Amino acid sequence: MSYTALYRKFRPSNFDEVVGQEAITKTLKNQLKTGRISHAYLFCGTRGTGKTSIAKIMARALNCENPTDAGPCNQCPTCKSIISETSINVLEIDAASNNGVDNIRDIKEQVQYPPTFGKYKVFIIDEVHMLSPGAFNALLKTLEEPPEYVIFILATTEVHKIPVTVLSRCQRYDFKRIGMDSISKRLKELCKSEGVDIEDRAVDYIAKSADGAMRDALSLLDECISFLQNEKITYDTVLDILGASDISVFNELFEGILSGNTIEVLNLLNDSIVAGKEIGQFVTDFLWYLRNILILKSTQNDSSLVDMSEQNLQNLKEISNTVSKETLMRYIRNLSELSNKLKSATQKRVVAELEFIRLMTPEMEENLDSVLDRLSRLESGIVTGAVVKKNNTLNSEIKIEEEVIELPKATYDDFMTIKKEWNSIVEHIGGMAGSVYKEADVEPLKTGGINVIFFNRMFFDMGSGESTVSDLRSYLKEKYGKDIVIKTSLRENKVVRNTRYVSIEDIKSVINTDIIVE
Repeated sequence: MSYTALYRKFRPSNFDEVVGQEAITKTLKNQLKTGRISHAYLFCGTRGTGKTSIAKIMARALNCENPTDAGPCNQCPTCKSIISETSINVLEIDAASNNGVDNIRDIKEQVQYPPTFGKYKVFIIDEVHMLSPGAFNALLKTLEEPPEYVIFILATTEVHKIPVTVLSRCQRYDFKRIGMDSISKRLKELCKSEGVDIEDRAVDYIAKSADGAMRDALSLLDECISFLQNEKITYDTVLDILGASDISVFNELFEGILSGNTIEVLNLLNDSIVAGKEIGQFVTDFLWYLRNILILKSTQNDSSLVDMSEQNLQNLKEISNTVSKETLMRYIRNLSELSNKLKSATQKRVVAELEFIRLMTPEMEENLDSVLDRLSRLESGIVTGAVVKKNNTLNSEIKIEEEVIELPKATYDDFMTIKKEWNSIVEHIGGMAGSVYKEADVEPLKTGGINVIFFNRMFFDMGSGESTVSDLRSYLKEKYGKDIVIKTSLRENKVVRNTRYVSIEDIKSVINTDIIVE
C-alpha cells in the first residue's frame, strides 16, 4: 500500500477539525444551519491555511444526508462519493492549468443541468487568479445569476489579481496565517497519534518554520520522520534536517557585524554553507533573530512577543543594549531585500557575501537608514570617549569639481538614455551582475559607450569580470538594439562631481560662431 503524506492523511474532515480559522468556520456553520447560503464564495489567504480543505468540507456539508453541528457526517453515500472524488455534484478545477475561455464554457454547460442527487452542484476553482481575462469575462454572468442549485467556491493566494467585477459578486473570507501555538499544539496531537517521539522544542521550531501554514508544518514534520525512521526527533536533528542554524551562530554573526570583522562574518557564513545550511533559510532565520532584538529594544525588554527559552531571551536582552534601533532597522531592511534577491539569484553565495559586507560599511549607502546608522556609531564613539579619526574618503566626498563635458550628438543621446534608466537596467539584470552594478555610477566615453565607475576595489574586481560585463552588454543590446562599448574603472576616493553633459550639435545650433573641439 502506498504511503500517504501527513498533510493528506490529516486533512480536516469537518469544520471543528480546522485549526486557526475559527471565525470563518463559525460563520459557515451558521449559514448551513439557517439556510442562508451564498451562491459564490471567495477564499483568500496564503498557502496552507485551509482554503481548499474548508471548500471541500463546505461542498460535503451542502449535500450531506445527515449533517451534524460540525458539518458533514462523512459517512453517508453522498459524503463518501465526494471524498472519493467520484461525485458529479462536486467539480474541483485547478485554474493554473485550466485557465482558458473554453474551460469556463465547459463549466457553463454543466451549470445547466441540476444535480442527479443531493441539493447542490458545487464548483471549486482553485488558484482562480490564474484565469485569463477572457475566462473571467465568460465567468461573470454565470457567477452573478447562477441557478439556485449551483454554488461557486473560488480560492486564491493573490486576491489583488481578481477583477473587481468578480470580487463584488462573492462573499469574501480572508484566511489568516495560523498562529505558531495552534500549529505546535496540532503537531503534538498528530505525533502522539502516530507514535512519534519528538522533543517539544523540535515541534515548536517546525511550527515556527512553517510561517503560519499548517500544510507546510506537516510536510516539514513528514520530512523529519522519514529521515530518522523510528528514532527520537531532537531539536538539533531538526536544525540539521531543515538546514537551519542555532542561535549561538547568530550571536557570533551579529557580534562580528557590529565590530566590522569581515573575516569572521564571512567565515561564519562559509561554515554554515559547508555544513549544508541553505543560504535563503540562513538569512530568514537571522532576520527573525534581529526582529526579536528590535522587539526587545522597542518595548523595554517586554518578552511577550518573543518566543524562545529564558536563557536565550536573557542573552538577547543584553545584546539589545549594545545596538541602536536605527542600526537594527537598517540590518532588517537590507536583509529583507537580500532574502528577495536570493529567490532568483544564480550566485546565491556571492550575493549574500556582498550584502553582509554592505551591512558592515554603511558609508557605501546613501539612504536614510545608513545615515542614521553612521550617526549612531559616531554618537556611540563620542559617549565612550573613542577618538573619531578623520576619514580621507569622507573628506574627499565634500570636494565638488565643476565641469562641462561636450559630447557628439549620438554619444550624448546614448549616454543620457542609459544614465536615466541605469537603476532600471540594474534591477532587470539581477543576480550577481545586478548587485555589483548597483554600487556603480556611469560616465560617457567620448568615443561612444559608457565607463562604469566603481568606488570599491572588491566591486571593481567583480564588475570587471568577463561574464559580468557580458551580462550587462547583452542586456543593453537587447534593450537598445545596438552594441554599446563598456569600460570599467576604479575611483576609490569617491568625488562628488557637479558635471553637466552637453551635445556639441546642440551648442552649435544656438551659438553663431565656430566651435573647435580639442
